[in-house]
Amino acid sequence: MKPHNEIEHWDGEADVVVVGFGAAGASAAIEAADRGAQVLVVERFDGGGATAISGGIYYAGGGTAQQKEAGIDYDTPRAMFDYLKLETNGVVSDELLDDFCARSIENLQWLESLGVPFEGSMAPRKTSYPTNDYYLYYSGNELAPPYKDAAKPAPRGHRTKGRGTSGKVFFAALEKAAAKRRIDVRRQTTVTSLITDDAGAVIGIECREVDPRAIVLRRLHRVLGSANRKFNLYYRPIGRLMDGPIRRIEDGHTVVRRYRARKGVVLAAGGFVFDRQMLAEHAPRYLNGTGLGTIGDDGSGIRLGQSVGGATDRMDRVSAWRFFNPPIVMTEGVLVNKQGARICNETLYGAKIGEHIADQTDVAAYLVIDSRMLADAKRQVPEQTLWFQRLQTTYLFSVGHKKGATAEELARRTGIDPAGLARTLEQYNADRRDGRPDAMGKDPAHVTPLVDGPFYAIDCSIKIQAGFPCPVLTLGGLTVDEWTGAVTDPGGAAVPGLYAAGRNAVGICSESYVSGLSIADCVYSGRRAGAVVAEADDVA
Repeated sequence: MKPHNEIEHWDGEADVVVVGFGAAGASAAIEAADRGAQVLVVERFDGGGATAISGGIYYAGGGTAQQKEAGIDYDTPRAMFDYLKLETNGVVSDELLDDFCARSIENLQWLESLGVPFEGSMAPRKTSYPTNDYYLYYSGNELAPPYKDAAKPAPRGHRTKGRGTSGKVFFAALEKAAAKRRIDVRRQTTVTSLITDDAGAVIGIECREVDPRAIVLRRLHRVLGSANRKFNLYYRPIGRLMDGPIRRIEDGHTVVRRYRARKGVVLAAGGFVFDRQMLAEHAPRYLNGTGLGTIGDDGSGIRLGQSVGGATDRMDRVSAWRFFNPPIVMTEGVLVNKQGARICNETLYGAKIGEHIADQTDVAAYLVIDSRMLADAKRQVPEQTLWFQRLQTTYLFSVGHKKGATAEELARRTGIDPAGLARTLEQYNADRRDGRPDAMGKDPAHVTPLVDGPFYAIDCSIKIQAGFPCPVLTLGGLTVDEWTGAVTDPGGAAVPGLYAAGRNAVGICSESYVSGLSIADCVYSGRRAGAVVAEADDVA
């Protein structure tokens, strides 16, 4: 925090200043501009954040055009609410969740008006991410109990139409829309403090911009930032090699800028998955996951809010993705801990599986399959996977597993208790053979006795594996007023002039995550903050 009386001059001003240019920041900026506000966006790198490297999934329902195109004509906002009520588990009020669901179609149509392409081609099977032939799928736990008992299952994962991981297509449309509105985006600029007036209202920001005169260094910073983001996702140790050069440029070759915000500042700078100290403090079990985002997801936006009195919540909530489907046959295996006890329904969404794994001793878990399942999985790979999923299966089916002629031998080689695994397999096989319901509620279609040796164990623990990454993202952040996005202090009072959105703030997905829910929350909360601050009275 920096008092305004220490500011000698302003380098610029706008009605609304947005910190961060991902899905939340772009949504806030576009909404504010469309309401007549002059908008300035400050972004540490080139923009896009975790959104641009994501799968481009947008969680929407209640009867979207894409659902109807796929023949799903029964979904309603109420059914969407009933399902999300279980996922959100009270992190927001029922009134806000109801509003989120009621506005789902409207927000999807808003994205389409900005040029984000969607399509109603329905994936034929449950998957963590569909192939390039399909753009609508079940992206959460809708098909599994107790969720399917609370609401009729409906596919709500709307994948942006684009080959591969289509988050880049999603963000490119927002970036283009922002450019058409003449929103001023200052890239390669890191915010270091908020500026307040005598009454404590936030009236501006102080930041450091990579020196525009240092053309070669700016280009190097851009290249390193782009490469760092990609390597961080697939193999963090390589990405870490670029952290130092990036920070040296930012520390030694920057100029200080100060921008005045007449109406308010919106923090949309992401979470804190790349701040090891914060992660160790709040969620140590996820330290060995692979951070999803950029090194700008270092909690700096959260700390900016705290510096002026903002409170935080749900900082212990982290989403860890353990996807072993596709191929779909992998869900027929059993996921066990070191004691050999089964952990959960293997058809659950990967982040829910990751949550169960995080609850285990040493955050360790192993998917056990037999030779028949492995053979079927290899046959399913060409039809059911995209390139990055094929890389994963190539690793898992070649060197990324342990093998044993018998289940007992597999257990010894893996470090699983042999007696515990034997009991689990005996019960699992007997229940299926005798027609009893699966103990974890798994659909009978995905329950097959494991009897054909040799047996295989895939290490699904939360840890870095070059061929089997476990992406993680933080879900908690600054507390905000639900209807305005204003950052609030520990007593619930709004910090004047300061707002937050996306993973910088507590929101719809701050309890649990399913594919598309974070981007949907970024759009919802970003538009909310942008609209409110654009129409607010001047604070500066």
